[in-house]
Amino acid sequence: MSDAMPGEAEPAGLSDGPALRAIAMPGDTNPNGDIFGGWLLAQMDLAGGVVAVRRARGRVATVGIEAMTFHKPVYVGDEVSCFATVERVGRTSMRVRIDTWVRRFLTGETVRVTEGVFTYVAIADDGHPRPVPPAQ
Repeated sequence: MSDAMPGEAEPAGLSDGPALRAIAMPGDTNPNGDIFGGWLLAQMDLAGGVVAVRRARGRVATVGIEAMTFHKPVYVGDEVSCFATVERVGRTSMRVRIDTWVRRFLTGETVRVTEGVFTYVAIADDGHPRPVPPAQ
């Protein structure tokens, strides 16, 4: 990937491939023609949820977002790839790092556009937090 931040050669979770891939569409833009940050945040939350559900082996809920950073804009037509990895597992919660990269629509250039850490809690059938099972 071409636009890595200092000390980062590849996105977190690269070895497993992207947790989510989407194409930024015209309906997802702000009046300036850039993709809404909220749309991108939602994609990241979905990607983090995929990884968290797999690790928790069941339902999870997003309970926090920290250190969210937007590095570059996303444009219509960009292929958006969210890479996620579990950083830490507590009794009922997990911290998931999500790095988002795009492949530019016209040039094919790959650029890191956002990063963030999301916290998910494992949820039992009754809607209350439950312990995250041991790793398999």
